[in-house]
Amino acid sequence: MKDKAIGVVGAGLMGVGIATRFAQHGYASAIYDVSAERVDAALGVAAAILDELLGAGRITADARASALRLLQPTHDLSDLASARFVIEAVPENLEIKHATYRELEALIAHDAIIGSNTSGFPPDLLAPHLKHPERFLVTHFWNAPHTIPLVEIVPGSATEATLAHKVAALLSAIGAKPVVLEKAIPGFIGNRLQYAVLREAMAIVQSGAASVEVVDEVMKASLGRRYGLMGPFEIADLGGLDTFLAISEHLMPELAHDQDCLDVLRAQVSQGRTGIRSGAGFYQWDDARRAHLKDIRRHQLRGETIADEE
Repeated sequence: MKDKAIGVVGAGLMGVGIATRFAQHGYASAIYDVSAERVDAALGVAAAILDELLGAGRITADARASALRLLQPTHDLSDLASARFVIEAVPENLEIKHATYRELEALIAHDAIIGSNTSGFPPDLLAPHLKHPERFLVTHFWNAPHTIPLVEIVPGSATEATLAHKVAALLSAIGAKPVVLEKAIPGFIGNRLQYAVLREAMAIVQSGAASVEVVDEVMKASLGRRYGLMGPFEIADLGGLDTFLAISEHLMPELAHDQDCLDVLRAQVSQGRTGIRSGAGFYQWDDARRAHLKDIRRHQLRGETIADEE
């Protein structure tokens, strides 16, 4: 872990964001992608990330320049051969991931570590063809890696016993907030919580009880503020476990527990309204809303909320 050579396979927003976080902390980071277009755009994407950090006062101009010098976008996978830690950030397709690992293991040292940025595949599903599965684990960074510090580390059944905690120490050193799962579960922790909330939010809208805008406002003005400071178990302790039990016994049976609410998503997707990328989803993503998003990201980077400034 002392060798500061990092490799990232996948030059999308996640891959570049991960590499940039390492470069900020002095790690030479090679970024490879099969798409020449993505490789050629990688430094521009990294520069935009660093500009956000600079504008939020998180880094200096000298630190920005230093990080950019440590980033090496490449069209040649062999440029990752010296990396001691390689993070795979390719699309969520098992065939693509397995092919990527075959190519990597033919290049990197036998004791180099491979971490997958998968958001849902369990490590044992990713690792069956690896020559050195003991050096493989999941390292699920959250989007965007320069604003959201969480990394979920999930060892597989063949992963070396101490590896997850060694990787956690490395990620802590670059300002991330790693957690190590005791075992793999679908969606890990963060996505399970996220989609549980989304399912209930869509069920409320589908029932006609409230609009999308009202549901979002309730989240932002209440739970969103709490959850930035405390987790659900801490909140339950503060509220009183007897109170939470009494409410749970009559409320939990009423919560959404099926997939009927997916029709709320299907209706949007069937109309080509896929969110910010298409310009519309539950909201219209016009210039004003995009500008507001930039304000949110700036406040995130400063550890503030929009309300703090109001």
